[in-house]
Amino acid sequence: MRDHAVKAAFASVRRAYAAVPSGLLRLALPSRCALCGNLSQHRVCGACDTISDENKALRCPRCAATFEFAGGNAQACGACLATPPEFDATVVLAAYAEPFDALAQALKFSGQPGLGHWFAGKLAQCAHQAGVTPDLIVPVPLSAQRLALRGYNQSWEIARPLARHLHTKAASTYLRRLRDTAPQTNLADARQRRHNVRGAFATCASGLAGLHVAVVDDVMTSGATLAEIAGVLKRAGAARVTNLVALRTPSPHHSIADGGARNSARRQPNSSQP
Repeated sequence: MRDHAVKAAFASVRRAYAAVPSGLLRLALPSRCALCGNLSQHRVCGACDTISDENKALRCPRCAATFEFAGGNAQACGACLATPPEFDATVVLAAYAEPFDALAQALKFSGQPGLGHWFAGKLAQCAHQAGVTPDLIVPVPLSAQRLALRGYNQSWEIARPLARHLHTKAASTYLRRLRDTAPQTNLADARQRRHNVRGAFATCASGLAGLHVAVVDDVMTSGATLAEIAGVLKRAGAARVTNLVALRTPSPHHSIADGGARNSARRQPNSSQP
């Protein structure tokens, strides 16, 4: 009898909590800004939310790597022109650098999936500016082991609200990861990265024929994972694949296709987990 009363009381509290408008809850229960730590009604306070990516370097429209060109309309970087990747375009919010890298780390490793909503809102603005109108949004899938360990897929936490912003469909059932792979950031050679993810993904639903599919990831490094996924989607019938990525690191080899060029001294993501 007592257990029944306790359960009934908790149920009443949950109903009362659900009935309170979210705006009033934020006023009554302020949290701390994920960037500066000050009290805030939002996950990122107003002052920090105005920080924008100051990187003015031109980005390749295909892989989003930064590169220089002599003038005119840049179609793609040299690497993508030489060996075009399977995907057709990449849109990123910002470079993997302060202050955004701290948010990505918090989203991925600190149990703050709600930060996916913030990334989604910002990334939606970038997608609108780029004229990206996908028919379907899918996240980069985690392995079953990684999903069980983390409890959520950080890319899916971005993809769901992003789909609402872009007025399209999001689904996590079209792709699956067949095996747990080593973190890409632990592999220095581009060929190793491609080999690491080769055959690691598969489609598990029909209905992709003729669709423009957007693939969401939190951080893009070399692009090998996204290239592998794009190939899988296109073999399943997708007409176009666009990457929608929160943050882009400088590619350690400046190329998705080969292992040439310079290593970057810029900070790379935490490599403990994919």
